[in-house]
Amino acid sequence: MWNNNKPEAPAPSPSAAAPPAPHTPAPTPTESRVPGVPPGVSGVRTNGPVARDLACLGASLTIKGQITGEEDLQIEGKVEGPISLSGHRLTVGRSARLHSEVTAREVVVYGHASGNLRARERVEIKKDGEVTGDIVTSRISIEDGAYFKGHIEIERGKTKAEAEHEEEKSPAGVSAN
Repeated sequence: MWNNNKPEAPAPSPSAAAPPAPHTPAPTPTESRVPGVPPGVSGVRTNGPVARDLACLGASLTIKGQITGEEDLQIEGKVEGPISLSGHRLTVGRSARLHSEVTAREVVVYGHASGNLRARERVEIKKDGEVTGDIVTSRISIEDGAYFKGHIEIERGKTKAEAEHEEEKSPAGVSAN
């Protein structure tokens, strides 16, 4: 009853068997569970904004041409040409130099931007930021020490249905204004 007389399967050869895995203790609650984060530092954000995709163009890059995207973008280099990030945020870094027509959900300027800015939600010009061009947005913030030369048009809040109806009426790439 307790003794099975079944023949045993042959044991795998030592070369085919995987080496035993070294024993690693489970992390304690104070240890990090995120690779690359030092022990004792929590890898989980308890408060703060939700992480979003962010693309970065470094300070040594010069781009001439059109930029479009479906993610937030931070620019530290030089860009000449239109930038379209509908529904996303453009951050013009401290070392950035833009000569662009910009369309985005939100634009934050720490560096230099030359050209018109169109932001559906808001434009912020930080204390060392410089903007030369017209701005069309719903909200704007210009800190003390910032430089701005141009015109500002504040769009009144539209309902979602009005905005969708206006987009349907205007041909692609043409502003309804």
